[in-house]
Order: sequence, then C-alpha cells, then structure tokens
Amino acid sequence: MKLPLSWLSDYMTLNIDPKTYADRMTMTGSKVEGYEILSEKIQNVVVGKILTKEKHPNADRLWVTTVDVGSEVLQIVTGAQNINVGDLIPVAKVGAKLPGGITIKAGKLRGVESNGMMCSHDELGLDVDEIEGACEDGILIFQKEYPLGLDVNEILMQNDTVVEFEITSNRPDCFSIIGLARESACSFNVPFNLKTPQVKETDEEAKDYINVIIEDKDLCPRFTARVVKNVKIGPSPLWMQARLKAAGVRPINNIVDITNYVMLEYGQPMHAYDLRDIRGNTLIARRAKDGEVIKTLDEKERVLDSSILVIADKEGTVGVAGVMGGYNSEIKDDTTTVVFEAALFEKNSIRLTAKKLGMRTEASSRFEKGLDKNNTLLAMNRACELVNELACGDVLKGVVDVDYTEDKVNVIKFRPEKINEFLNTNISQDEMVKILEPLGFVVDINAMTITVPSYRPDVEGEADIAEEVARFYGYDKIPSKLSLGKTTLGKRNPRQNFIKDIKTLLSNFGCYEVITYSFINPKLLDMIKADDTLKEVVRIKNPLGEETSIMRRTLIPSIMEVIARNVNQKNKNPLVFETGTVYIPKSLPLTDLPIERQKLAIGGAGEADFYTIKGIVEELFNKLGVKNFEFVPHSENETFHPGKTAKILIDNTDAGILGEIHPDVCDNFDISNKVTILELDIDTLFNSKKRVKTYKPIPKFPQVTRDIAMLVDDSVNVAQIEKIIKKCSGNLLEELTLFDVYKGKQIPEGKKSVAYSAVFRAEDRTLTDDDVNAIFNKIVESLNKELGAQLRAM
Repeated sequence: MKLPLSWLSDYMTLNIDPKTYADRMTMTGSKVEGYEILSEKIQNVVVGKILTKEKHPNADRLWVTTVDVGSEVLQIVTGAQNINVGDLIPVAKVGAKLPGGITIKAGKLRGVESNGMMCSHDELGLDVDEIEGACEDGILIFQKEYPLGLDVNEILMQNDTVVEFEITSNRPDCFSIIGLARESACSFNVPFNLKTPQVKETDEEAKDYINVIIEDKDLCPRFTARVVKNVKIGPSPLWMQARLKAAGVRPINNIVDITNYVMLEYGQPMHAYDLRDIRGNTLIARRAKDGEVIKTLDEKERVLDSSILVIADKEGTVGVAGVMGGYNSEIKDDTTTVVFEAALFEKNSIRLTAKKLGMRTEASSRFEKGLDKNNTLLAMNRACELVNELACGDVLKGVVDVDYTEDKVNVIKFRPEKINEFLNTNISQDEMVKILEPLGFVVDINAMTITVPSYRPDVEGEADIAEEVARFYGYDKIPSKLSLGKTTLGKRNPRQNFIKDIKTLLSNFGCYEVITYSFINPKLLDMIKADDTLKEVVRIKNPLGEETSIMRRTLIPSIMEVIARNVNQKNKNPLVFETGTVYIPKSLPLTDLPIERQKLAIGGAGEADFYTIKGIVEELFNKLGVKNFEFVPHSENETFHPGKTAKILIDNTDAGILGEIHPDVCDNFDISNKVTILELDIDTLFNSKKRVKTYKPIPKFPQVTRDIAMLVDDSVNVAQIEKIIKKCSGNLLEELTLFDVYKGKQIPEGKKSVAYSAVFRAEDRTLTDDDVNAIFNKIVESLNKELGAQLRAM
C-alpha cells in the first residue's frame, strides 16, 4: 500500500521527516518497506519566461532564445516550433535532473552556446492530457501566471513523499488512506480529523433511475447505488491525478478517477456504469450461469460458471463482482448519466473468482481481505461529494441501498490488570483508554467493556486488545522477562542419538546428507523394477500432482533421482546418504495407519563403487558396535545387478541390501555411470548395537603372521572363506586381511586364487610354531572339505 504523505494533511497536521515517520510507523505495527521522495526525480527545473526568439544563424529549424528564470537570463537553443516571446515554460537549468536519469549539461548547438533546456510534458514524466498547455509535439506552455524561478515540482504537485507499507491480510482497514492516517495520528499522538461526506443533491430521485436486486445474499449482503446526471467527462484536476499516480494508480478520466480515489481513500472498491448500458435500469447481484461469457474492461472474454458472482442487468452481465467491470458498460467520452456502485461481497468468493479467472485486481485484493459493511455508504457519499467538488455532474437525491447485513457488535471485557499481566507492564487504566479510543474502540468504564469498531475484524479477544495497547505504548518500553511454565527438559532419546551418530559418522566418511520427499511418483517404482510387494503403497487422496501421489516404502527411487541429478550436473562421483521414513500399509485398501520404519540409504556412482560403500558400512558397523553381521550373495532383486548384490544379515536377521544397480534401471534414470546403493533398516541396526566399550590393554606377547593362498571355484565368495578361517582360529585370530584375488595363465579355467594374511596372538602366552601350525592345518582341512579349496604355494 502506497501512501503519499501529502494526503495525510486532509486528516491531521503532521510535520515530520520521512525517516522518522517510517521508523515510528514500523514500531507501532505498520511495517514500512521504504519511501520515495518524488521531487528527486525532477531537480533544478524552474519556471522561465521567453524574452527573445531569433533564428539560428546556422540552422533553419533551430531558435536562439533568451529566457528569464528569475535569478538570471539564460541563452537556450531549441528546435521547438510552438513557443513565442512571453510564454511561461519549464526550464531545466544546467545540472538539472529529469525522469529517466537524464542530466542537463551546457553545450553548443551548431556553434551557438545553449545553457539549459526547455521541457515538454513528456520530458517531465507527464501524459499529454495531465496538464493544461501540453501538446503532442512541443514544449509545455503554462496557462497560468507563475513566479519566475518557481520550482516546477510545486506546479506539478511533486513535492511529496510516498511511503510504501507492507500490510498484513488481517488489517483490511489499513488498505486505505484513512486507515493509515488513523494509525499515523495514534502513532504520533495528534488529533485525527475525519469528516463525514456532505453531498449536494438535486430534487430528482435516484430510485426513479436505477433499481437494485440481490439474488444471492450469501455472496453479496449489501449493494449501494447512486445516480449522477449531466456528467461532463474530462481529465481530473492535477491534484487528484498527482495523488493517484503517487499511489500507483493511472489516471483515466474524472469519473473513473473518482472511483479509484475513493477506493484508495476509504479502502472500498467502487464501480461506475454508463446508465445507457444498463438494460432495464436494474442492477442484479447473482451467480453466473455455467458457460456465461463476459467481455471485461481489459477487452478479454471470460467464460464464467455458477461459482462466480456477477453484476447483471435484465439481459446479461455487466461486471464480474469485486474483480472487474464489463466492457459493455464502461464510461465513455459521451457518457452523460452515471450509476455509482459500492457493494459488500463475500471475501472467499472474490478470492476464488480472481484466482479462477487469473485477474487479480486492486479491487479484488481488497475484497478478499474482508471489508467493513458500513463502508459502502460512506464511500458512496464521498464519491458524490467529489462529483460536487469537481463540478462534473449533478447528484440525484437519495441512495438505493439494499442491505442484508447483520448488526453484529463485538464486545470484549476490559480488564486492565489482565492486560498488564499478559504484557508484564504496569500501564494505568487511563493510559490504556487514551490509546484505545483514538483507534475507534469504545471503552465503557462503568461496564468495563470495549466495543470493537466494525473496521477491525482482526480484534477478537483480550489478547488482541493487549496487542493494541502494547504497540502504541511501545514494545521498547516493555521489560524483558523469561516465560515461566512447568515443562520437561528437552533432549534426544537414545534412538534419536543413534540416528544422529549415524549421520555424523557418514559425514565424516565423506558422504553428503540429502533429504527427499516422503511422497513420490508411482512411475519411479516401475523405473526401479520394483516387485509387487513394493508396489503395495499408501495412495494420497488429494495429491498436489501425480509426481507426489504415493507414500514411499523404499528410499531407492529417491536416492536414484538424487544421483541422476548430480551425474547430469557433471558431478561424476556423488556419494550421498539419507535417513528417512518409509510407509508400509498393514492392508489394502487402507483401514489403519501404515507402519512407519526408519531406513538408511547410501548411494554412490563413479568411484563410489560397491566396495567403497561396503567398506563404509563395515566401518559404520564397527563404530556403532554392530558385531554379528555378514554379507550374503543375492540375485533375486531385479533392481540390482544379479552378480554384484548382497543381502546384509545382522544376528541372522535380514537387515538390508547392498548392490550395484542393474544397467537397465540406470538407463531408466538416464545414468551412464555405475551406481551402487545400500538400504538398511535402522530399527534392526539399533536393536543389535552393543556400544559398551571395554578397556583392552596393550598386548604383552608377540604376534605370529602367516599367509595363506588357495585355489577355489569362481562361485566361492570371500565371505565364505573368511567365515571358515575365523571359525577354525577361535579367539587366537587377531586380524585377517584379504590381499590378493588373482585369475591368469597359471590359474585353471573356472578357478581363482585367493590370498590372505592372518595375524595370530594369545593374551596369556607366546604362541609357538606348533600352536599356529595346528590352527593352520585345521583351516586348510576345513577349506578343502567345505569349499574344495586347494592350498597354493606363495
């Protein structure tokens, strides 16, 4: 909302600089976004009088003139053909600034010095019909006598400052000049003078010219109309145009400008109809018919339906209620009789209509906030008062006012002690009354009640009254105090700490955390070749769109999308993780809330391959105290590569899966790199953790290292070998490291060479060769018996 400060002078006397005004208004709850000093657009442009005019010696179309600007006489060369000796014109002196960032400099035109510039209306940022004396192609000639040297900002009424406010939607009263003026008067503790409009009427009755019918009272509870005859359409006076432009509204003509002026002043949108175009001399507020078409003032045809309120006459629509008038009834240059309309429309209806038609306007933005039911008549009379003032028509007697509004009055208890307790203040009752009454609240000291004015729908209870007191008493005066209340000390539970530790560890391992939506696109399940079980999902009844229509029961699609996005953005080696919730329906169709389980997913591409993520998982388990786990080959999941996938068992319980994504699935996501993903059940991980750390002294006895190499079938995996070695070694095996897997010319077809380094140590003695040989022979025998392994020379 833009407020020209000059407009405040209609309601109060306030001599204050813009910055002080902005700071104080912000502190009292009317947030100022910024302000603009209009006179800064035009600087050092003054009234001048042409003394002489002679032909340029070197140019047929140029004139050499002398111009008196009060303090000096300037020589100015111009090509304007509409000037004469004695004309009063705007003169931009050397150093002057004009709209558009233009700065005037001294110079020579065809060898003759020119110290300034004569200005046209366009160079001053004016429309041709905005000021008398302007012409399409020429210098602006003032039609009135002005003192020489007078700043043209005074003539153009540009000596103003426009303050822009950010008004919250719960304060419809502040979407008006009067509302902001009331707030200003209270903020600076000056009298607020709001006059009741006075209208001079003719003897003819308005009801003889126009009839009003409300068919849908739920959408239009009040409709007010007045009639103006003998209308003279023309430009508005400069003061009105200046205020409208400063407030961000384009002047059009006197009648339309009056409706816009009143809308800004009172916050009540109005509309003016040409009476000739109202068929049957009747205005009807009704729902549109499905498929009904109207051509609005922007010359676009709109197709309506029965949810939209329209203003109609006896034969069709003449306007979309609260949004925009119809093209068929607009004010024209030859309009002679005008019907003014000011109505009250249901706010939700207007908001939905504006959204549906895609035409949010100044009017709709006010109606959708909810307006004061008492404002229609005041705004109507103010418009007619302006008609009298501008002498642009004769106002007929009476008002056609159809009113179905209810006389509801909001009365709130006035308890100063409760307000002080709420605010932690010690404000006297009298001071509270002095704050509230200028705002329009009626305080009854005998009954200790407060009657809320109709233009303040945001004030509903005592807390709102306390807020009104606080903002004008001064938030800066309220002492700080800690809130008191019985509560428990907030902290993470063990499970939350466990998840936090997982995130910290993975971040330390070089993984980046991602957070994705719980709602996913069902097409993603097909893209990962999900089985029938994963496709049994919870579907959203009212999704925002197909892409967020189901609740996920696996994190894999979300991680695939993240990796695809990173790869496509030239991140060749992404490594990410997410801890998120999956939703598993107990039955379908859904009869109960789904089971929610926390999952951990790690995904990588490029250098972040299967073994990278497997190593991360093993280190993670080590840090979390998860001991009894193993990786078991798995080839039955179509999402993963059948030969590069393993199930993860913890305490012999299926806890998750780790594998390289199938190339076909990668193609579905347009990923050319190899992708590896792990998905783990956090609950299983949490239940198996053993994080009690025990002290282990430094070994007293030396270790014994033995290497072992064997030939095994290609189908044997190293996990099987390691399991046998650990089983045979008992607690004497301290460390087992795989250091070679080899296939080559010396290795038979279908076989591979696997080599380990084993470290043995006893806590109570030094191991002898006999001790280690016994273990070693047992290992060789078991490997041969269970896996067909053959010992190979190192």
